[in-house]
Amino acid sequence: MNKAELIAKVSEDAGITKTQANAALDSFVEAVTKTLKAGGKVTLVGFGTFSVSKRAARNGRNPQTGAVIKIKARKVAKFKAGKELSGKL
Repeated sequence: MNKAELIAKVSEDAGITKTQANAALDSFVEAVTKTLKAGGKVTLVGFGTFSVSKRAARNGRNPQTGAVIKIKARKVAKFKAGKELSGKL
């Protein structure tokens, strides 16, 4: 499912226009992004938790040449599915 299909489904289920559904989805994504940037986490009971994880610097290998390269440390977004969502899959 892509963003357009999700917006259409939310619009249909909630009885709102696609424009309103798009605005709601954009607002949700923006709120989650701001919270994660600030170092927080977002928990939706029954669905899951969005959080930030730190990846340590490490050595990698260039697959074409086999040369060792350094991969910088970075922060990545992480999602852990909740018990209810996991149970439905």
